[in-house]
Amino acid sequence: MCGIVGYIGKHAAAPVILEGLSKLEYRGYDSAGMAVLDGERIQIKKSAGRLKVLEELTHGGATMPGNIGIGHTRWATHGAPSDANSHPHYNAEETIAVVHNGIIENYLPLKEKMISKGYRFVSDTDTEVLAHLIDYYYKGNPLEAITKVMHRVQGSYALGILFAEHPDQIFAVRKDSPLIVGQNEDGCFIASDVPAILKYTRKVYFIENQEVVRLRADHMHFYTVDEEELTKEPVTIEWDANAAEKGGYEHFMLKEMYEQPKTVTDTLGPRIKDNDIVIEELGMSDEEIRAVSKIFIVACGSAYHAGVTGKYVIEGIARIPVEVDVASEFRYRNPIMEEGTMVIVISQSGETADTLAALRESRALGYKVLGIVNVVGSSIAREADNVMYTWAGLEIAVATTKAYSAQLIALYLLAMKFGRVRGKLNDAAFLDMIEDLRRLPAQIEMLLSNKQRIQRFANRYIGAKDVFFIGRGVDYAISMEGSLKLKEISYIHSEAYAAGELKHGTISLIEKGTLVAAVATQDVLFKKELSNMVEVKARGAFVLAVTNEGNTEIEKAADYVIYIPRTNQYFTNSLAIIPLQLFGYYVAVGKGCDVDKPRNLAKSVTVE
Repeated sequence: MCGIVGYIGKHAAAPVILEGLSKLEYRGYDSAGMAVLDGERIQIKKSAGRLKVLEELTHGGATMPGNIGIGHTRWATHGAPSDANSHPHYNAEETIAVVHNGIIENYLPLKEKMISKGYRFVSDTDTEVLAHLIDYYYKGNPLEAITKVMHRVQGSYALGILFAEHPDQIFAVRKDSPLIVGQNEDGCFIASDVPAILKYTRKVYFIENQEVVRLRADHMHFYTVDEEELTKEPVTIEWDANAAEKGGYEHFMLKEMYEQPKTVTDTLGPRIKDNDIVIEELGMSDEEIRAVSKIFIVACGSAYHAGVTGKYVIEGIARIPVEVDVASEFRYRNPIMEEGTMVIVISQSGETADTLAALRESRALGYKVLGIVNVVGSSIAREADNVMYTWAGLEIAVATTKAYSAQLIALYLLAMKFGRVRGKLNDAAFLDMIEDLRRLPAQIEMLLSNKQRIQRFANRYIGAKDVFFIGRGVDYAISMEGSLKLKEISYIHSEAYAAGELKHGTISLIEKGTLVAAVATQDVLFKKELSNMVEVKARGAFVLAVTNEGNTEIEKAADYVIYIPRTNQYFTNSLAIIPLQLFGYYVAVGKGCDVDKPRNLAKSVTVE
């Protein structure tokens, strides 16, 4: 969440910063601002609202001359969205400017200290404390002042800092919030995510925790929190720059849904060789795999829903007990972990704060951690014992689609690999699964081609107030994700329930016209799911069913049926999610919602 962009070089900084911030709008924000140093003074322009307000305020950056600057898109944590609370923030003399992603946890005592020293605050933010604290410690040496502040503050932060007395330098700092720097022949850049600077350079450096970088127009230097100089190696970003453009689609979300067949192919391709599953990056011998006695899957949001599917699949195929935890709960509940425990953390961005904290705590306790992530070089990718990339490519829309689909594939592959090594999967079943996996991309493409029918159905429910999703087993897991997709982009209240739980209270909410989406892809549970559909229909519900081809019996209990191709019982979520994604998308479009940037949400949640 939030976005940082900075530039120092041969060109005017403001247009570069505005261009970079526009590539970070997907992260979620409620205000935007820039600070540009014209050689003598730091000029700040900022405003609540969308980035285009800042663009109009500065005439596209033309009214802010200077070749060095920092910019920010803010997602409010401390203080409501307003011009005063927008970043950047000054010190009293307006000689230091700061932009900040993250949360300063001890800002209140620090603020009280600054007030007692005569400092005056003009915002409600925790960030303004940093501007004044840097000012307090600054005696002419920016690096010394910054590292002193780093020793005093608690929490998470990525910072971009300007000093009027040093008009040829930008400073950047990182702790627990993502930050990168890059360089080309025209200058140097800072950013909170790669898309912001991909237009200008593919050579980037990932800043680690408690590191500082000093950027000049033609070079950069890296330091520890103790001011010791570091040597870092750049990483070349291989993404296609066109991935950050809509490519003719109305929304990034629709584009990314249509990229799912390729995403599945790319995630499967390197790992299926000669009818075997080879996961080289797993870094585990067969003996180590056989020694695993329990798995914890830890994640947030859609990644958590993928983990719930993973529980059913790993337990069913590999016969290893699995616990799935929301990361924000796992890190505080003191879980019982014994010898033979393996932890799998799942995150699209690789920067999710709670998931990253769970990873660190698990490793500190001595347990092996596998990260399933999409972003190469992200914090989770760097800090996990091993990493399995999902190869979904750049995902811009806040509501994940293709990254979620790739996470499912990674979990299927792990389950099959573990099941094979542990002797729980015979040759015939294993080869059948391989063939089912290979068919998934074409089956997903077929379901996407049926979008008009789903769009027509979605148009009937634009005015819905409540929607319920029900399923059993793996279908319950997909109901959770289908419900989240609808609520997060359309703002319609939606809940997912294990279908057998309906009679334990929830069925009292069903009334005439209530939409109930029932997922019924598990043959062994089909009859039971059918009875739950009959129960809600008898109470006036309109029932949408998602089921396998050939299950025509369901038409007696459902008002509208979407059929998906047949596949292995453990892989059905990869197909059932497609019509549910499309349904949520078209309801949101019909309501006129901002599909790619839903209110109050951010793509990468880097604070607790």
